[in-house]
Amino acid sequence: MAVGGGVKADELVPFPVKDQLPGVDFCVSSCPSWPEAIILGFQHFIVMLGTTVIIPSILVPLMGGGNVEKAELINTLLFVAGITTLLQTLFGTRLPVVIGGSYAFIIPAISITLRRNTNTFTVFLSPHQRFEQSMRAIQGALLIASFFQMVIGFFGFCRIFARFLSPLAVVPLILLTGLGLYAHGFPQLAKCIEIGLPALVIVVFLSQFLPHIIKTKGHIWERYAVLFSVAIVWVFAEILTVAGAYNNRSPNTQFSCRTDRSGLLSAAPWIRVPYPFQWGRPTFDAGDIFAMMAACFVAVIESIGTIIAASRFGSATPVPPSVLSRGIGWLGIGTLMAGAFGTGSGFTASVENAGLLGLTRVGSRRVVEIAAGFMLLFSVLGKFGAILASIPLPIVAALYCVLFAYVASAGLGFLQFCNLNSFRSKFILGFSLFMGFSVPQYFNDYILISGHGPVHTRAIWFNDIMQVIFTSAATVGIIVAYFLDCTHSLTHSATRRDSGRHWWRKFRTFDQDIRSEEFYALPYNLNRFFPSF
Repeated sequence: MAVGGGVKADELVPFPVKDQLPGVDFCVSSCPSWPEAIILGFQHFIVMLGTTVIIPSILVPLMGGGNVEKAELINTLLFVAGITTLLQTLFGTRLPVVIGGSYAFIIPAISITLRRNTNTFTVFLSPHQRFEQSMRAIQGALLIASFFQMVIGFFGFCRIFARFLSPLAVVPLILLTGLGLYAHGFPQLAKCIEIGLPALVIVVFLSQFLPHIIKTKGHIWERYAVLFSVAIVWVFAEILTVAGAYNNRSPNTQFSCRTDRSGLLSAAPWIRVPYPFQWGRPTFDAGDIFAMMAACFVAVIESIGTIIAASRFGSATPVPPSVLSRGIGWLGIGTLMAGAFGTGSGFTASVENAGLLGLTRVGSRRVVEIAAGFMLLFSVLGKFGAILASIPLPIVAALYCVLFAYVASAGLGFLQFCNLNSFRSKFILGFSLFMGFSVPQYFNDYILISGHGPVHTRAIWFNDIMQVIFTSAATVGIIVAYFLDCTHSLTHSATRRDSGRHWWRKFRTFDQDIRSEEFYALPYNLNRFFPSF
């Protein structure tokens, strides 16, 4: 039936609300064929390598280490990340979430390192000794701070938080989890524009345009766009390096563009198995521990956003609060292992790998478990892992431009549950997003201009806490959105529906929706001993 000048009536009907994302080829509990799953798992491994290399590349030179220490730290971080990812997919949220290093821990780690290096009462016989002393201090702080994550997870504090979380508050959380990492996208890509920009163009063309031009079985182009683009541009970068295109360029340009400047291949051992306390006995300082706890808090917030996005891309139902709390508890165990092994950083759910779920439309748990297997394999086979870790970072940054955007889009998807005609909803969304960008920008600009953060007291640990929390866009955004959503116009009859709480009511407890069992139940019938509420 046509109405209003030939427009069909069904064209004017709004899109229906979906509590599970349609169009996903493989959901959390399904799996592609084994050959395809292995390739997709390897692709997840390639994507998580970027953060795994960036964090040690920042910390190791400040700690006094060289290429050997950097290669060993990368292998250690990769090894523990593989174990933690397996634990998370088996006993945590059971979602296809990759666990990797977190940028939130860089500020306290640098602060610990600088304090150790400027201590006039300590004399280091060698740079390696300085590296070990700094690492032991970071280890001690991580070991104690990890109990913060385990307590709020296993003791149900995160469950209480999640039960008051509405779709309206989730939107800025996930959106800022993705967009808050914009500094790792194009600004890093532009450090070598001749390889970064082609990588970005190729991955967008292969994943978004070529599938509509060339029809293939199995969605080859969009599923393997990351592997194809990395391989093509990596070969191109190798040709430029061999041809001498960067011989007379600045050191920064050579480090970003050349394929032989990471120093990892020559420094990495053929075979090395990381082990606990390999750097020596940890040391403990109360101030360092409190600063690391702040980083753990930020990692929890960003992980919650990533986990909810991963559940969406895995076509699962909204995560029950008890399952989310269980996952945070296991994240704390991962951070405890990070402190024991000495990774230099705590852990969080990988944002880029959650974006890869959306790009490939494969949200299979088994694919991520295979990726964890690759992490463990290449962390032990040091030389082979170093080859892959030597991918120029502008290529990785090009991937981030697409993958972080996918995570941000998952946040926008939750707007379907909210009333966007409500001025209350408009204010909460707009204000939380604006503050989520504005406050971290202020803190970052202040430290660049003044050399220290806007909170500058004699208690360095307190300064670090403020700097860590308020430079995280997702943390600032959810603090504002959660507070406003729980306090603004509570007595108004439409508030609950405007926030979309009525859509998530049946997912507030584990057993209210029968689909929760399919996606989130523990393996081996462990729910009998560890029930979800």
